[in-house]
Amino acid sequence: MGNLGFQEILLIAVVVLVLFGGRKIPEFMRGLGRGVREFNDAKDNVKKELEEGIKQNDQPSTTTTSATSTTPPAVASSDYNEYLEWKKQQELSATTKSNS
Repeated sequence: MGNLGFQEILLIAVVVLVLFGGRKIPEFMRGLGRGVREFNDAKDNVKKELEEGIKQNDQPSTTTTSATSTTPPAVASSDYNEYLEWKKQQELSATTKSNS
């Protein structure tokens, strides 16, 4: 973007004043401020969600599945691999029962 000198800044200010007029500049700046604030809020929320997700993945799983369990893991569980493991165990137990 380079270095902006006083003359360039003054020229930009005059162009903005001519395009928007003296009454519209405060509304324009207010809208610009809101847009920047909303962008920063959204950026912070995404950053927070990513950090929470990383923390959840780093924590060891405290739940264990047993081969005799007939109920699936809780639907609210975010660990999809746990569900897949349970489903695989159910299929194995169903095939061993049908072979017996």
